[in-house]
Amino acid sequence: MSIKAILRKFAVAPLPLPADWYAIPLRLIVGAGFVEHGYAKLARGPEVFIAILHAIGVPLPHLLGWATIVVEVVGGLSILAGAFVPVATGPMIAVLLVATFTVHLPNGFSSIKLLSYDAAGAHFGQPGYETDLLYIAGLLALCVGGAGPISLDRWLKRRHFASCGH
Repeated sequence: MSIKAILRKFAVAPLPLPADWYAIPLRLIVGAGFVEHGYAKLARGPEVFIAILHAIGVPLPHLLGWATIVVEVVGGLSILAGAFVPVATGPMIAVLLVATFTVHLPNGFSSIKLLSYDAAGAHFGQPGYETDLLYIAGLLALCVGGAGPISLDRWLKRRHFASCGH
């Protein structure tokens, strides 16, 4: 195969793969990220996260603290499985928007702020809202483009159409 043929085939998107396979890595990173954030809140003790919500003036911090943890863990698992993606996306985006406007917005856009580097390693400042926007974009892409192959949503859709005679 010539260089020109290789470039023609692989240098311009989309790559010669089934289009819906984009969803697999997107589901893995978005789902795992949410599960990790929810699990971290549980591992440190939910009362620590609830105290932070109280300190920044979030109303009903106990209720919203637990709601956030549940949305992150259950929503993340749902995204990983490709299950009920549009249903899970709404509450997940709500959590991201609250985090953006209550915590990250004053820190600017960038999620990486290198402050210094010394013998102990790199020292970073508070993250901005960049990562929140990336998660929102990933969730919206999954809603618009679907959960892709190897997903519960795909299986349920096929099962529904089969039972309807389609």
